[in-house]
Amino acid sequence: MKQIITFLILCVSLASLAQEESKAQLLAIKKANNHVYEGNNLIDEEDFVSGEMAYRKAISEQPSSVAGTYNLANAYIKGGNLEEALFRLQQAVETANSKEEKHKAFHNIGNVLMQKENYKGAVEAYKNSLKNDPTDNETRYNLAVAKKKLKEQEEKNKDQDKNDENKDDKDQKENEDQKDKEGEGDNKDDQKDKEDQENKDGEDKKDEENKPEDDKKDDKKEDGKGDKDKKKDQQKPQPQPGQLSPQQIKNLLEAMNNQEQEVQEKINAEKQKGVKVKTEKDW
Repeated sequence: MKQIITFLILCVSLASLAQEESKAQLLAIKKANNHVYEGNNLIDEEDFVSGEMAYRKAISEQPSSVAGTYNLANAYIKGGNLEEALFRLQQAVETANSKEEKHKAFHNIGNVLMQKENYKGAVEAYKNSLKNDPTDNETRYNLAVAKKKLKEQEEKNKDQDKNDENKDDKDQKENEDQKDKEGEGDNKDDQKDKEDQENKDGEDKKDEENKPEDDKKDDKKEDGKGDKDKKKDQQKPQPQPGQLSPQQIKNLLEAMNNQEQEVQEKINAEKQKGVKVKTEKDW
């Protein structure tokens, strides 16, 4: 009997606790909805700062509130903060409890990616949106536009890659042509120098052939004489360092003979003159 009474008391307590939690949850939902409503009015008045704060309060009261997260993302879209909008829309997808909520979140993700020109990502977002609501013609239309934009983007990128490749080929060809021109210029200069030298040699040879026979003989004679003088000089004994040459010895002997002769002549003159004789007496 006591066990039954204890069990009944426990059930009543649990029911009361569940009822209190339910009331608290309902109160949180009510507060969150009020903040969302307040945020919507502020955004309509273009007061984005106050509207953002209101949505954040709604999320704080009920973190699983899709309305607060979704509307905050839309506020960011209107304010031009696309990165933050994407982050909040992803949160809305994760916390969504119904296909309708997911459908709206994916749809707006596609819209944001279209503004960022991420057409491939937008196509995937619209496809996910249609999976949750295949009847939405607006999403279907946006998907078609995204596919068209993606195709144009891919063709543009392909053409750009082709142009870049052609430009690289053109630059390479121009560089090769420039090198060829420089090589031709060098070859022409070398050929010209060679031709000038050949012409000069030909003119010298021609002048030599056209020279009179007497001039040729004189040239040969002069050449032969020069060779003889040179050979004679080479055969003539050269004085060694520190020794007198025969010519120097000869000059020195002649100088000594001349000096001796002058001395002898002076002595002879003194003899012929004699000694002076005194004619007066000494007192």
